[in-house]
Amino acid sequence: MAITDIPIFSMLRTKLQYSQERQRVLSENVANVDTPNYRARDLKAPVFPDPTEMTAATVPGVTLMRTEGTHIAQLGGAPSSFGADTKSGYEVRPTGTAVNLEDEMIKVANTQMDYQAATALYTRSLNLLKTALGKH
Repeated sequence: MAITDIPIFSMLRTKLQYSQERQRVLSENVANVDTPNYRARDLKAPVFPDPTEMTAATVPGVTLMRTEGTHIAQLGGAPSSFGADTKSGYEVRPTGTAVNLEDEMIKVANTQMDYQAATALYTRSLNLLKTALGKH
């Protein structure tokens, strides 16, 4: 059995990949805070099935995809599978931009905390397996 067949590792890997992709999207929002007519983007969080019903085959693979033709294509990679989190209401500033810097920085901090928590869980789970195998 490969380590990727263990559901907890697969879910944590998906969460880590989501966090990395979300940080990229949020950094683009911050970088375009003064760009006229730019609208802030975000990603939908992955939804995991009930852990009691999980098998290795039920954990979705992660690929990147564009959800709308107007989205900027990702350079050097596949599109995002997390999908865009479209919100109908956003405030447009007189300059034409709809990026709220404070909201984006809060999202960046939350994403960073999620990434650190998933990394810690992944490391602890690996150490638990090593201990069980007598290799630690």
